[in-house]
This record gives sequence, structure tokens and C-alpha cells, in this order.
Amino acid sequence: MTTNTDSRGFRARARETLLAAVRGLVLALVILPVSVLCFALAAMSVALIPIGIGIVTTPWILGGIRDVADVRRRLAYEWCGVRIRSAYRTLPADANPWARTFGMLRDPQVGRDVLWLFVDMTAGFLTALLPAVLLFYPFEGFAVAAGLWRVVADGETYWYGFVPVDGQATALAAAALGAVVLVGAFRYTPALLTAHFRLTRAVLDPGKGELVERVRVLTETRKDAVDASAAELRRIERDLHDGAQARLVAMGMDLGTIEMLLDKDPEKARQLLAQTRQASVEALGELRDLVRGIHPPVLAERGLGDAVRALALRLPVPTEVTVELPGRADAPVESAAYFAVSEVLTNAVKHSGADRIWVDLHHVPDGGGMLRISVTDHGRGGAVVGAGSGLAGVERRLGTFDGVLAVSSPAGGPTMVTMEIPCALS
Repeated sequence: MTTNTDSRGFRARARETLLAAVRGLVLALVILPVSVLCFALAAMSVALIPIGIGIVTTPWILGGIRDVADVRRRLAYEWCGVRIRSAYRTLPADANPWARTFGMLRDPQVGRDVLWLFVDMTAGFLTALLPAVLLFYPFEGFAVAAGLWRVVADGETYWYGFVPVDGQATALAAAALGAVVLVGAFRYTPALLTAHFRLTRAVLDPGKGELVERVRVLTETRKDAVDASAAELRRIERDLHDGAQARLVAMGMDLGTIEMLLDKDPEKARQLLAQTRQASVEALGELRDLVRGIHPPVLAERGLGDAVRALALRLPVPTEVTVELPGRADAPVESAAYFAVSEVLTNAVKHSGADRIWVDLHHVPDGGGMLRISVTDHGRGGAVVGAGSGLAGVERRLGTFDGVLAVSSPAGGPTMVTMEIPCALS
């Protein structure tokens, strides 16, 4: 039993060593051309900014470099369990090329990406290649012992490492050195690949810079939250003043008139009383709509899923709602999610021209939990998160809770709006 266990452990270790060497070799073969090309394109594009060409090309090139860095982050975690964080600044979707270019150039994370390219094509290339060299180099020593030196040296001394091979005895010494290197490769090759990704992390990871960026984002979202609350209060005041309050004032005046007409013209008093009763019903309806706009009762009583279903039933477009929520989020998160969905659905009904809408709500428990909502329609497409649009307001509302908004809406449709809010369910 012990022998079988040891054998399985040896095979697993051998497989891990071979896999690390192959992965390192693949990385090394890809790193040099890709890093050199990206670094050269970035330098050339920035140099062309004064004549205007770089204003157009720089965002595309820096975005491509970000994609390359994101791939390396993913490989670092999948292959060696090394987590590399990022802290890119968010740019407005409607930013013009000038603002986008200089916004990206001022982003510290973009600066780290460009610096990483230089490190990656030098020290990164060597650390990626080393695992493969360490594993495959010993086989040259074995080939030398088998007679390779006679074919290659052509009467001259053949050097294998620090061993000068000029006879069979020294050829066997080369094989012995190869065996020692192979033992070292068996032991250290996976660690060397991990060292490569740790070097990558040392350059790409924001470290304390992430905290600075986090404070900046929180400051912006707090300002957005305060502005949104102030706008909401103004809306409530306006609706009360123009709606229910005006009706109540009119009802008071009508009741005064009715008092005067009760003895003089009872029939006219009855007509005014019926009108006043109808006005009270309308005022009550307006107050209920106002309360529903502040916090729908169904949301408080039955949760986000049923609240969205009730919202979908009131839409003029058939809407299918799928809910997979094993619990409830905190009330502020549910409220933000509800009104975000309401705004997105309103946009879809007004502008998409679709004859059907799909809403999906589910919770992803990984990484502390994520509420994910998608709204899809097959309308005309073309939705953008621009200044003054409803989607921009949704993005600000979600940002208060560290949420994000993603929009995929090519011309001709379909449109998919995805919203994510970090939260745990109770």
C-alpha cells in the first residue's frame, strides 16, 4: 500500500514538473514577441499624440495591453494560485478620445501595465524560460554520455555546463551532472514558475495604491449618493406640491363651498360632494404611487424577486422574470436593485421597440456573494451609458454599493444589460 502511494505521489510530482516546464516554455515563446510588440506600439502611439494620431490609437493600444495583463493575471491564478489584483480607473462611456487618452495615461494601473511589459520581456522572459531549461537541459547530458559529443565536437572539446567532454569518462561526468540537474528540476521547477508569476505580481499588483484608488472611488460614489438623495427629495417635494397637496387644498375649498350651499342649493352641494369624493380617491391614489416610488410595499414584504415580478406585470410589454435567490439581501441593496431594474425596464419599453423582455435574477455565492441581474430584449439595440441617460443614473445608483453595470447593445439588437452588486443573502 505504501509503495502504491509513493508511486502515485511520484507520478503526480513528475506530471506537475513537466507541466510547469511546458507552461514556462509556452510563456517564454509568447512573452518576447507579444511584450516587445505591445511596448513598441505603446511608445509609438504616445509619441504620435502631439500630431493627433496618438489620440485615436492610444486608448486602443492601452486597452489591448490591459487585456494582455488580464490574461497573465488569470494564468497566474489558474496555474500557480498567485492572485494579482488590479485597480483600473473607470472612464465615462461617453468620454471623447482626448479625455479617454489622457484619462488612461493618468491611471497608475496603466502605468504599471506598461512597466510590466518592459520587465516581462527581460527578467520575465528568463524566469519563464528557466523551468523548461532546468528540466530539459539534463537530457543533453545523457545524450553526451551516449556519444553525442563525438558527432558534434568534431575532435574539439565539447562543453556541457562546466564539464569539458573530450572522452568517455568526461562524457559520463556530464551525464552525472545532468542527473543532478534533473533532480533539482524535479524539486524546483514548479517553484520557479511560481517565482515568475510572483515577479509579475510585484510589478502589476497595485499594493497600497489599490487603497488610494478605493478611497477615490468611495469619495465619488458617496458624492453620487448624496446627489441622488437630494434629487429624490426634490422629486418627492415636487410630486407632493403639484399632486396630492393641490388636490387636498382644492378639496378643502370645495368643502367650504358645500357648507354654504347645503341650505341654499342642496342639489349643487351634492354634486360638489361627489366631485370632492372623487378628488379624495385620486389624491389617495397619488399618495400610494408616491409611497410606491419611495419604497414599494411588496419589496419590503415579499422581497426583490416578487417585487420585480409585480413590476413586470404592470409593463405593456410581456416580460418573463426568472428568480433564483435563496434568501434576501439587505434592504438598501434590494431597493437599489429594484429601482435599477425599474429604470432599465422603462428604457427598454420606451426605446427598444421589443415585443418581449427577459429578466433574470440570481445570486452567485463565490467571493463573498454577488447579486447578478440581467435584462434582455431583442429590440433595435444601440443603448449606451451616456451622460443624461437613464443608464448613467443606474450606474451611479449601483456604484454606491460597489456595483457595476455592463451594456451589450449592438445596432439591430439584442440588448443585454447586466448589473452586479456585491452582497450576501440572509
